[in-house]
Amino acid sequence: MALLELRDVNTYYGNVRALKDVSLKVDEGQIVTLIGANGAGKSTTLRTVSGLVRPQSGEIVFDGAPIHRMPAHRIVFQGLTQAPEGRQVFPTLTVNENLNMGAYSLGNDREAVEANRERVYRLFPRLAERKAQLGGTLSGGEQQMLSIGRALMARPKLLMLDEPSLGLAPLLVQAIFDTIRAINEQGVTILLVEQNARAALRLADYGYVLETGAIPLEGPAEALLHDERVRKAYLGEA
Repeated sequence: MALLELRDVNTYYGNVRALKDVSLKVDEGQIVTLIGANGAGKSTTLRTVSGLVRPQSGEIVFDGAPIHRMPAHRIVFQGLTQAPEGRQVFPTLTVNENLNMGAYSLGNDREAVEANRERVYRLFPRLAERKAQLGGTLSGGEQQMLSIGRALMARPKLLMLDEPSLGLAPLLVQAIFDTIRAINEQGVTILLVEQNARAALRLADYGYVLETGAIPLEGPAEALLHDERVRKAYLGEA
């Protein structure tokens, strides 16, 4: 069953058509990845789904309800959150305070907030060690953990991740991908945008290739991993 579905979505920045009849779906329980070169429209796709950019035409349906006309905060209340590219943590707030910022959709339910925070700390023990530390003083890897943890504080049905491995050392990249799998195994559906196409396809159930705002290729992730076009264009193989 599709938890998220985009149907012929067109998004513009001024007169520039950034997304061109994009259709994709994410089934409940899946990890779906969107791969492509810089400027292909990957981040725009996530921003359109999350309500930060409004599509000019097409439909976006989440959990059976249209969301393409909803404001971004209402979409979070529906159970869809995003960890943005570049982490974007609050540098002058502590780790605990950053996590609290992700829990505003829970209102005054302190018990739920605390339970979600403990869940995040179990996923990322390093954050628990630094819960009183300012977000801006964390390492890049720790900030990425915090960004993902903050997005999890709302207890989402679907989590969108935008370039979670960007700028991280190889060992940290593997740790982040292992955690993404663990989050999925806990029942959270994942839509992953990632330039590390090989790692993303190894992790995902299904994949879409985005080129200049359109999707020319899709399929099971294992099949895309061995597709000659993908291997040449995105996996660095001749």
